[in-house]
Amino acid sequence: MESAGISILKRAVELDTEKQYTRSLVLYKEGIQILLDTVKGTQNAVKKKHFSTMASRYLNRAEEVKKLVETKKTQGTYRELIKIKDGTIGYGYSSLFGRFLDAMVTYIHIEDPYIRAFHQCQNLVRLCELAVQKCHSLSKITLVTTRDPEDSTSQAARLEELKQSLKSHLISLDITYSETLHDRQIILSNGWVIKIGRGLDYFKPPSGKFVLGYCDLELRPCQETTVDVFHKSQLQMNTPP
Repeated sequence: MESAGISILKRAVELDTEKQYTRSLVLYKEGIQILLDTVKGTQNAVKKKHFSTMASRYLNRAEEVKKLVETKKTQGTYRELIKIKDGTIGYGYSSLFGRFLDAMVTYIHIEDPYIRAFHQCQNLVRLCELAVQKCHSLSKITLVTTRDPEDSTSQAARLEELKQSLKSHLISLDITYSETLHDRQIILSNGWVIKIGRGLDYFKPPSGKFVLGYCDLELRPCQETTVDVFHKSQLQMNTPP
């Protein structure tokens, strides 16, 4: 427990130094909690004091980072650049941008030209599953994509099935097809914008059907891509852009 907490906090400091503040906050919180649990579970007075002091120091830094993020959000200057290297794991949707999905999100706007093939539509389902679990006020998702020139019928059928599934959760899915769409981005009503170079389809194909990463994208190797995260306070409205 002790070594796990320290390891997580070291990674938090690395991300803090790289100015990936929202990612570092997630790890600060996790690592601090482990240290506090360690304090509660030990009878050793020296260890108790040591880990209490350490937890307090990291907690202070986490508070500073939190205030920094809020200030930059207010100023409209917050930006976080994440570079995913080829073959790395640990970049499932939850880890990559799940921290921005919260009860303040009432709608999600998705622009991705390649929600066409079976696995690409599955990726959209995974994103919607995550959103339903985290965004308790979510009422609308809008998708802008392009038609599959080879099998638009199957594409439309998959998206319609997802639309009906979301409807059972009182969430509407509006789909628009564009012939000129190129940009890939996810816009949340709480102001966060996530631009992924490859869109939702940045994972490598699994090497088999019974391998780690087949079901859990956190364990799926990624293709190289860049993720640009920024915040626009003017996006906080009740209708999609």
